[in-house]
Amino acid sequence: MKADLIAPCGMNCNLCSSYLAYSTGLPKQRGKIHHCQGCLPRGKLCGQLKRDCTKIRKAEIRFCYECASFPCDRLKTLDNRYRKNYNTSFIENLREIEKDGLDSFLRNQEKAFACEKCGEVKSIHNGKCYRCERVTSWKG
Repeated sequence: MKADLIAPCGMNCNLCSSYLAYSTGLPKQRGKIHHCQGCLPRGKLCGQLKRDCTKIRKAEIRFCYECASFPCDRLKTLDNRYRKNYNTSFIENLREIEKDGLDSFLRNQEKAFACEKCGEVKSIHNGKCYRCERVTSWKG
């Protein structure tokens, strides 16, 4: 997993269905073009928070946990949506990164999202492995 694919908000773009489709060269499907390279590699900082957060917009912080307002209302909203829909928490991700470091977080994510068939990571959004096409449940 790539460290620069961990967004300031705690989203692990290494696990995003759009990123996985892009990085594995998946062709256009049903009119949808997969092109996401992650927030940071695209120079976008954080697609969900940057318009509301001066510190992210000005690149004054790398992660939201570095802010005195952590967790802000916007991050709480994102976190609630991901908890409900994908059984993951951006806030918990950020707390783990702060406590144990980014390398440890990435190793834990690789283990938690490893495809049972081929070992590659599967998407947090749909449980699909974009290497071997296996789909497994991703909601706890």
